[in-house]
Amino acid sequence: MDFHAASIIVLFSLIALTCAEPVKFADCGSDVGKVVIVDIQPCPKQPCELHKGQAYAVNVTFNSAVESQTSKAIVHGVIAGVPIPFPIPIEDGCKSGIECPIQKAQSYHYVTQLPVKSEYPSIKLVVEWELRDDTGKDLFCIKSPVQIVS
Repeated sequence: MDFHAASIIVLFSLIALTCAEPVKFADCGSDVGKVVIVDIQPCPKQPCELHKGQAYAVNVTFNSAVESQTSKAIVHGVIAGVPIPFPIPIEDGCKSGIECPIQKAQSYHYVTQLPVKSEYPSIKLVVEWELRDDTGKDLFCIKSPVQIVS
């Protein structure tokens, strides 16, 4: 691929990202932080349709109200009010775009992948995503409806 073609692809990718609508979410108890924006790619409409066998880029921008040496992500799929653990490849927030130690009054971009396994059922559910500090308090906690599809 020549430089010109690569430049056009990058340009259109950037345009698509800037035209993307932020994901609607509910705060579910961000104790020591505040969520600014949530982005899931690709998610052209809401609720996000998550296709089996694909992975989705998740980016949560948040402001921390505390200092923390570590951070740990915990994800659940909430079905009929029951939280079911939803494994993610990297639980360590310090390996997911966040430079640790986390500083008070700083903005951070938590960036990770959400794999959707082929064996998951086709279902509507709510994803609950927490990022906890080193005392176990939520730097952020968000809930967003999704639909797993074939």
